Amino acid sequence: MNLQTTICNIKFKNPIIAASGTFGFGEEFNKLYDVSCLGGISSKGLTLHPKEGNEGIRVYETPSGMMNSVGLQNPGIEAFIKEGIANMRKFDTVLIANMGGHSMEDYVTGAKMLSDADIDMLELNISCPNVKSGGMAFGLKADVASEVVRAVREVCHKPLIVKLSPNAENIVDMAKACEAAGADALSLVNTFQAMAIDIHKRKAVFNNVYAGLSGAAIKPIALRMVHSVCKAVNVPVIGIGGIATAQDVLEFTMAGAAAVQIGTANFSNPLICKDILSDLEQLCQRENIHSLDEIRGII
Repeated sequence: MNLQTTICNIKFKNPIIAASGTFGFGEEFNKLYDVSCLGGISSKGLTLHPKEGNEGIRVYETPSGMMNSVGLQNPGIEAFIKEGIANMRKFDTVLIANMGGHSMEDYVTGAKMLSDADIDMLELNISCPNVKSGGMAFGLKADVASEVVRAVREVCHKPLIVKLSPNAENIVDMAKACEAAGADALSLVNTFQAMAIDIHKRKAVFNNVYAGLSGAAIKPIALRMVHSVCKAVNVPVIGIGGIATAQDVLEFTMAGAAAVQIGTANFSNPLICKDILSDLEQLCQRENIHSLDEIRGII
C-alpha cells in the first residue's frame, strides 16, 4: 500500500499530519509512540512574541466536539528557532511551523524569521484578530487576507500554506484570493466561532465569551468546504475538521484533499494518529485501494 503524498514538492510518507495547537511540538506524544511514523507535524501556533494565553476556562467539552479559547500560548518565534526546531528535528517527519499574528508587521517579521530557519513549510494562520482594525480576524474578508498573504509571500521562500477560517464570508472566494496572492497550499478548516453559557453562574463559560468549536460535530461542514475549495483552486488542499477515523481520511481524500490534519481527536485518544495510520492501511487493502492518488478528488 502506497500512502505517500507530495505537497509543494515535499514528500510526506503518509497523509497524516498532527494539527497545530493539539500536538504541542511533538515531544509529549513521542513518549507514547514514535511520532516519526506521521507524515508531518504542524507546530503549536507561534507568535512573534511569547504569549501566556487566555485566562479562565480554556477547554470545554461539547456534544461530539470541543470548544477552546487557549489564546495561542507559546514561547515565541525566537525561542522556537533557538530550541524548538532542534527538538522537532529529532523526528523523521515533515516540520511545519504554524504562525499567527495580530498585525501586518507581526506576520511579515515572523514569517521572515521562520523562513530563514530550518523548517520545511510555513502554515499561516489568518484567523487571528487584527488589533489595528478593531479585532476583526484577518481571515474573514478575502481582500484583507489577500493583503496579508501577499506581504508574507514577499519574505517567505519556504512553501507557504495558508490556513483558512470557516468563518470567512465566502470560503471559496477566500481560497481563490489566497491562491492568487501567492499561497502554495491551503489548509482548512480552522475552528468555528461558537459560544457556551453557564446557567448556574449566569455568564459565558469563556472569558472572551466566544470560542472555537472543533471535533466530530464539524466534520460534515468541513468536508463540504474542503470539497468546494478543492474544486475551485489549483493548489494542494490539506483537510481539517473532525477527522478521527481512517474512513474520515478517505472521505477527505475523495473530496480532493492531498493530506489531512488530526486535531481534537488527540485529546480524547493521544494515540489516535498512530491508530488512524494503522487502520488506514487495512481499510485501503479491504477497499482494494493501492494508492490514495486513485481516489483523490473523485467526488
